[in-house]
Amino acid sequence: MDLQNNTEPYRVVIEGKPGQSAGSSVAIFEIHISPGYCLECDFEESHLCGYSNQWNANVNWYVGGGEVRFLQNNLPNDHTYNNRTGHFMYVDSIYAKTFKEVAKLVSPMTMVPVSGCLSFQYQRSEERGNLFSVFARDRLGQYQELWRAESENQSDWSQMLEEWIPVQVELKAPYSIQVVFEVAFNSPRGGRVALDDISFSPEFCSKDTEPIFDPSIANCDFESGFCRYMQDQRSGSPWRRVSVRPNIFRNGDHTTGAGTFLLAHSQMIQHVGYVSRLTGPTLAGNLKYCLRFYFSLRGFNQTDQALAVYLEQQSNSQEKIWTQGVKSRGIWIAADVTFQTSQPAKLVFISTCRSFWDCGAVALDDISVSLGDCELTADVLSSPLPGRCDFEAGLCDYTQDKHHDAADWERRRGPTPTSYTGPRGDHTMGLGYYLHMEASPLLPGQNVRLLSRPMRGSRGPQCLHFYYHMYGSGTGQLSVHLDKDGEDLLLWQQSGEKSISWMRARVQYQCDSQHQIVFEATRGSSVRSDIAIDDIIVEDGPCPDMETMATVGASNEIE
Repeated sequence: MDLQNNTEPYRVVIEGKPGQSAGSSVAIFEIHISPGYCLECDFEESHLCGYSNQWNANVNWYVGGGEVRFLQNNLPNDHTYNNRTGHFMYVDSIYAKTFKEVAKLVSPMTMVPVSGCLSFQYQRSEERGNLFSVFARDRLGQYQELWRAESENQSDWSQMLEEWIPVQVELKAPYSIQVVFEVAFNSPRGGRVALDDISFSPEFCSKDTEPIFDPSIANCDFESGFCRYMQDQRSGSPWRRVSVRPNIFRNGDHTTGAGTFLLAHSQMIQHVGYVSRLTGPTLAGNLKYCLRFYFSLRGFNQTDQALAVYLEQQSNSQEKIWTQGVKSRGIWIAADVTFQTSQPAKLVFISTCRSFWDCGAVALDDISVSLGDCELTADVLSSPLPGRCDFEAGLCDYTQDKHHDAADWERRRGPTPTSYTGPRGDHTMGLGYYLHMEASPLLPGQNVRLLSRPMRGSRGPQCLHFYYHMYGSGTGQLSVHLDKDGEDLLLWQQSGEKSISWMRARVQYQCDSQHQIVFEATRGSSVRSDIAIDDIIVEDGPCPDMETMATVGASNEIE
């Protein structure tokens, strides 16, 4: 795994936990830390830098050089030392049995996005019955070809035989990938391919290479304007940027619960039959993108016209990439769309109203665009990092406090059982899960507590983000504590009914020893006292846009 490039001194901590069953154990051996990237390797060490052969019954990558010299006398000198004792990787067709036998040498999975220049040395023997390619493979197993060896002319062979050929390949990987060196043979006379000295530079191979495109230019939460989105002047009715006071009939925005979002509303215009068009900035071509946005619909009978997303290319051709198929029940619902464009294109959000009786309100918020497949982005978001949880797959590393509360937090989706209280859907997806204190079985003043896993201390500030929902006439109290050596220190607290929307909280704190974060909800005076939480993240560093730091042990109301 790649370690982050950091100017501050740090330690690597490897933690092992044996399982519940008797005799279970965890063992580690041979820890190596070396400068450079994990993609780099000269194959001189026995660990092979984490590269592995994907086993095939007939053709495989082997270590050449050194002790195997007497078995394969015709193997070349390695490239690193240019002698008979150095090592390299090679694959031979001598045992190939069927047409298109494939051998794969796979790098470790990169832990950080990488873009730059991948270099390596290779040799091919005189026979030409093989195809040598290099691919990038993502976490979903999808391949992208980076490079393929040319079919050299016969006249060039005399100069290339027994010579290492240098290769440089541009690598643009905004998400985790593996590099796969693949050789395909078409017969037992397909020859041999050797590989050595793989290296990587964060600088591109050519100064003319365009930098990796930053899709965040299409991100917008509409808190301070339209960002780079434009209204189409030809459309009958523009999208309006609005801020509403949440009530039983409408939610606040998705970003903070008290901010702004976009609204296309049929009731606000004098005529029927309108189209609201919102056009985003130009996205680069020949890339795969993941679009995520949140929408909410009210009053539409035929929802396929309510909101659709198109891809508008430079030739003015439009391709529909998403349309809404189910009613959203007035809650914010997440939409994920993976799309690919061969040429530069723009995203266009269109809401259509054909008749007054068939239309309602369309709300739009928190548009974000990233490179890669949405499934890859989902993997990153749901990664089991300490302190991060959206409750879609369970409690993550959080646990119920069995000793200091009266009941447990309930994991729930959809509305709560008591009317006029609690959320109608979760914050993450709208149709997903959240944690909820059901007030009905509790007595006034009884509480539920959720504990994070033990977290290591830090000399710098840390930021806790989460969303909370406190709606109901008898709502009690929600507080966040820091449990340090059995001492409970109050970080943040809210009491009483706040909003029908999910509200965002940010708490900045500093603790230099091991601690746990505690979420505590206390029942209020009536059964309409439900409290919910969702989307918890604990990150190193100060909270963004924070003017004051939350001191440990003091009440700190934020947003």
